Amino acid sequence: MSAKEPEISQIFADGVWNNNVIFAQLLGMCPLLGVTTNAKNGVGMGMATLMVLLGSNILISMVRNYIPSSVRIPSYIVIIASLVTIVDLSMNAFAHDMHKVLGLFIPLIVVNCCILGRAEAFASKSGIFHSAVDAIGMGLGFTLALVLLGGTRELLGSGRIWDIDIFGASYHPAIAFILPPGAFIALGFILVGIRWLEKQRKAKVAAAGTTPVHTQSEAACHA
Repeated sequence: MSAKEPEISQIFADGVWNNNVIFAQLLGMCPLLGVTTNAKNGVGMGMATLMVLLGSNILISMVRNYIPSSVRIPSYIVIIASLVTIVDLSMNAFAHDMHKVLGLFIPLIVVNCCILGRAEAFASKSGIFHSAVDAIGMGLGFTLALVLLGGTRELLGSGRIWDIDIFGASYHPAIAFILPPGAFIALGFILVGIRWLEKQRKAKVAAAGTTPVHTQSEAACHA
């Protein structure tokens, strides 16, 4: 008997928060730390990854019954690499400035563990619609992490975000946050904040006498 497919809302919530690629699984760290000098770069990289993830999940779900299990991983990689090439060329044509900024990180989407992981763990076992919802949730969760880290680094490193001066001329920027070490420092504080929020949520649930459906740590263990 096949397991009952999860609710659409739960699939989406898992991707955006409960089983977030960065906050829970700690995958995709290379683009996270490499391109997030500002929030705009985070949006660009996140949307590129989301498009590849959405296309790969849908295609793999469609052909999953026709791919022999012995060659499924190479087949998935070919599909993902083809989609990355399409996204790379499209961004070069229609968003050239962003393409120049992101540079090598766009082709590196091919080796993003999140995409191959969702293909193997979800799309290869689920229908097209559920796979698409999973891709959108995971992609938006990844984008959220990129924008949050990029916005934090941009704000602390320049006093601005989205080209809006937040702290004024009197602010002395902490340049270190724009440099590579600043990415690790900012990410560390963000993860501490996420874990604290999860702890507070679990405490409220426990006080209410109910059991949470998912927590970040539990979702990560089952990813």
